[in-house]
Amino acid sequence: MRLLLCGGGSGKQTTKAYSKFNEIIDHSKPLLYIPLALDYKKYEECLEWIKRELKDVDVPYIEMIYSANDILSKNLEDYCAIFIGGGNTFKLLSELKECNAFEHIKKFINSNGIIFGGSAGAIILGYDINSCLYSDNNNIALLDTKGFNCLFGNSVVAHYTNKNESQTQIATDYLTKYSIDSESVIALPEEVTLFINNDGIEFIGNNVSYYFYNGKRKVIDYYLNNQKYVEEK
Repeated sequence: MRLLLCGGGSGKQTTKAYSKFNEIIDHSKPLLYIPLALDYKKYEECLEWIKRELKDVDVPYIEMIYSANDILSKNLEDYCAIFIGGGNTFKLLSELKECNAFEHIKKFINSNGIIFGGSAGAIILGYDINSCLYSDNNNIALLDTKGFNCLFGNSVVAHYTNKNESQTQIATDYLTKYSIDSESVIALPEEVTLFINNDGIEFIGNNVSYYFYNGKRKVIDYYLNNQKYVEEK
């Protein structure tokens, strides 16, 4: 399992994360891009964006899917990695689960496939996407909100502390209660990408990440898997 969960940043915010991504992929294979979290009308713009965003990542070409059904027709082992972009997390997960593309990707993950998830693409790799309900609308009334559960039972959120003070407080209040009522949550800012290499975890970037557990917020001090935290000052 080799996963990069990006807190939603782009450009200079993600330079170190893309460098790590480039380091671990097979450069002879193309990249598969999934933009399903956004509206279909924006897909062509998404393709141009991803080409610019990954200009320093060495791949032969980037192939974009236009529906979740397209994923089912792919042999995912033919790709160096899957890049899952941001947008509405509930739309993304719903479309993946409607046609069993979710299970297809899960097999890829379990076969040591590489995934780079940005924002919504990162959130679905956690335990449950209801963790982001304070910022994403579940207008489609998705009931099965369980993600890929690649974070050892933790959920994840993105863009944390990158909004204004009022929005950060709304997020903090929600996640504090959520960590009591549901499960613990890793809160990533846009400048941080979480790299999971099988059982190891590395935080890449230049900002502070947080861990919400049992109604408390803690600063993550480098490693989560060995419970190395420091209390917020």
